[in-house]
Amino acid sequence: MFGRDLSCLVVVGAQWGDEGKGKLVDVLAEQSDLVVRYQGGANAGHTVVVGSAQFVLRLIPSGILNPPAICILGNGVVLDPVALFEELDALAARGVSTEGRLLVSDRAHLVLPYHKLLDAAGERQQNIGTTGRGIGPTYEDKYGRRGFRVADLRDLGEAARLLAERVAGANERIALSGMTERASLDEHVTLLERMAPRLLPLASDTGAVIHRALKEGRRVLLEGAQGSLLDVDHGTYPYVTSSNTTAGGAAVGSGIGPTMIDGVLGVVKAYTTRVGNGPLPTLADPPLEEELRNVGGEFGSVTGRPRRCGWFDASVVRYAARVNGLTALAVTKLDVLDGFDSIPVGTGYTLDGGTCTEMPAEVKVLERVRPVYETLRGWKAPTGGVRALSDLPGAARAYLDRLQELAGVPIRYVSVGTRRDQIISL
Repeated sequence: MFGRDLSCLVVVGAQWGDEGKGKLVDVLAEQSDLVVRYQGGANAGHTVVVGSAQFVLRLIPSGILNPPAICILGNGVVLDPVALFEELDALAARGVSTEGRLLVSDRAHLVLPYHKLLDAAGERQQNIGTTGRGIGPTYEDKYGRRGFRVADLRDLGEAARLLAERVAGANERIALSGMTERASLDEHVTLLERMAPRLLPLASDTGAVIHRALKEGRRVLLEGAQGSLLDVDHGTYPYVTSSNTTAGGAAVGSGIGPTMIDGVLGVVKAYTTRVGNGPLPTLADPPLEEELRNVGGEFGSVTGRPRRCGWFDASVVRYAARVNGLTALAVTKLDVLDGFDSIPVGTGYTLDGGTCTEMPAEVKVLERVRPVYETLRGWKAPTGGVRALSDLPGAARAYLDRLQELAGVPIRYVSVGTRRDQIISL
């Protein structure tokens, strides 16, 4: 994807998350100088397979497995310091050196234990299907101007004063939910006194670092978490995450201007999945859904929750192409479909007997749409060993051609397995 005129690329999920962005970022990191995570938190899991080793990364960009790329957690990320250091220690235990290769924005907001209690309290009242990791409440505090940032750790005395206010306010909100558990101020102060000496050496104005790198002609990869249909503005609200997962959020969450971004790669599965609550129009019938789930290993890499599975939904991908300005697509998990005799593809929706051409804003309306299916012939042949488009079975090539036509965006990569080398570049 990188070329003479493309030095800053955004990678986004173009469905409901879990599209395989981690693998694509890992592959593209070989061509990158900086890999930047620009939103989300430890509620997202990117799975990368290197040789026979599998890595699940929740916060650290997938590029950490590709030295010498520098990895950055941008200002748009909400950072759980405990999860971060658990992840760093786990990588070190497996021989992955991160020394000097990870930077954290000093403007990033911290996820603290009271945010997780607030998450549990909120879920009791709303039942959105969150991961319970405090992401939503941290963003809520951020936009309510009562957040706690990495930079606040530079003055631990002032930090303790701020914490007293924040914990007291959080406990008032927790009490309203009927929960009996409360956040402890002493626990929070002790936690940050322990974390600050390790976190502050990683902290800097990372927006300036990224800007300087681009001015010097270096290649920067901006990595999103979750998927476009989970974007707080453009997703299936309220069954969304708490940040802007779409490409527009990449500039804000990394601290650079939008004119510095050269291209947007949308990652889609060859079918569709969704975890948590909310509509999934192309949900497969139970026996086929179970087959897709088992063959595709469709269980959350962080939560272990089973994903709902259905057929490729072109309406979703066309919408994602529009709100992200996609310049290319990567199709993952094509190999999961190797055993199917025929494969339905959702080409559009009908609503109350008429054609539905745009993604409805209301969840209740989206729940009423009916997908229009086109059935394509399966290829009934293994694709995991294929490394060139011309070597794919004819029916598999026809399937990709049809997805590209329906999405209106050119396909540049096809993944045919979990390993780093199981990729076809077009």
